[in-house]
Amino acid sequence: MSRREISRPVVVVGDALLDVDVEGTVDRLCPDAPAPVLAITAEHARPGGAGLAAALVAGRGVPVRLVTALEDDEPGQRLRRLLDGALELVAGPGTGGTVVKCRWRSGGRTLLRSDRGAGRPADGFGEVTTGALDAALAGAGAVLVSDYGRGVAADPAVRAALARAVARRVPVVWDPHPRGAAPVPGVTVVTPNLAEARAAVPEAAVDGSAVRAALALADDLVGRWDVRAVAVTLSSRGAVVRHRHGASAAAPAPLVTEADACGAGDHFAGGVAARLAAGATVDEAVADAVVGAAGFVGRGGGGAVRRVGTGWCQPAPDAAEDGQLAPVLDLDCARSLADRVRRSGGTVVATGGLFDRLHAGHAESLAAARTLGDVLIVLVNSDESVRRRTGRGVTGTLRERLAAVAALPGVDAVAAFDGEDPCAALAALRPDFWVKGGDHDPADLPETALVQSWGGEVVAVPYRPAPGPAPTMQPAR
Repeated sequence: MSRREISRPVVVVGDALLDVDVEGTVDRLCPDAPAPVLAITAEHARPGGAGLAAALVAGRGVPVRLVTALEDDEPGQRLRRLLDGALELVAGPGTGGTVVKCRWRSGGRTLLRSDRGAGRPADGFGEVTTGALDAALAGAGAVLVSDYGRGVAADPAVRAALARAVARRVPVVWDPHPRGAAPVPGVTVVTPNLAEARAAVPEAAVDGSAVRAALALADDLVGRWDVRAVAVTLSSRGAVVRHRHGASAAAPAPLVTEADACGAGDHFAGGVAARLAAGATVDEAVADAVVGAAGFVGRGGGGAVRRVGTGWCQPAPDAAEDGQLAPVLDLDCARSLADRVRRSGGTVVATGGLFDRLHAGHAESLAAARTLGDVLIVLVNSDESVRRRTGRGVTGTLRERLAAVAALPGVDAVAAFDGEDPCAALAALRPDFWVKGGDHDPADLPETALVQSWGGEVVAVPYRPAPGPAPTMQPAR
């Protein structure tokens, strides 16, 4: 994976909304109706719809351009300020009032949601934005169409520009909506949830498990929409993919305690687009996005998204304190941890490997790496990455390897990554030091130029190999 691929932007096209969470406490009912009285304690506003999808992709460290309709009313001006600095905004004229979705919440539960505004593109929207859209698409690593049924994805000029991008083989992810437009033919992957897939094929009588139903619906939709693949999301069950050539894939989700699934679909679709922009296959991108979306939900979903500096993300947990196990993070959360350490003036250190047969040499190398900075994030190759790299299985499951590394002294956080090399993960973390064992020459590593591109250093530390003839730690490729 080249630096060019990593740095190419994701273009998000769709309907941007304003999301507001009003938090409060309830200890009585309204005297004139059986309705709770919410004593307001806080209010949090964030981008919604395509705005949230774009902001979450930008929060990964990926350059993002958002093309949307935005009216110049008070909510529209507020939304514009929320997006300012986080991404590049291309806003055409809107009409009908900026959509505001407000959740009234208490004790972690939504009591009521109120919606206002139509938020549709004004007449001539496509003609006004086509030039900027074509210019954005010309340099795109991938495109995400975040359709919230308000009309941006249905605009004829927008669809023509997207069709031109498809013809140039730019990866296009289409996140559909029941009231939205059909995907442009030939897009790379469409990402409905199971309910949306059923609504798109209302005449289908699909029986059996959710997985079997999703595969059957996806098979129908690939032909109906004339697209290259359909990935149907199944909430806590992950996602399944059906390709136009008939192949299928399943991406199971890790078990999480669901607190707030708001925004999970945006996180998933954005994750697929970001991974495609970095050169992943559809199956790889979907598998990574499922894990990322599960972590997003487990950390509180959209309700936990906050502005940090100029960007938007869920605040990362603190690094491990003495005597505690390091937290196991997904890559998004590890990135926000690294960002927070840098903002406080600290130094971020990262290292990586298979870690399938731990021994004293690993502990010594990690301890040496930790002395170089203020936080040590350890990247662990996924099971599939190990199989692709070595052609063999791995000792212990990924969960077991993550837990074992998290228990080692000096480790502040661990995260899994997929891919032939760690470049995509490193581009997200941007560590000050990328540490390898002394059995590697930094000059020979393909990731060295990448780390140096942001002023980082690749450093070798003493490494004691495992006893016996079998190598036990491989470089994170």
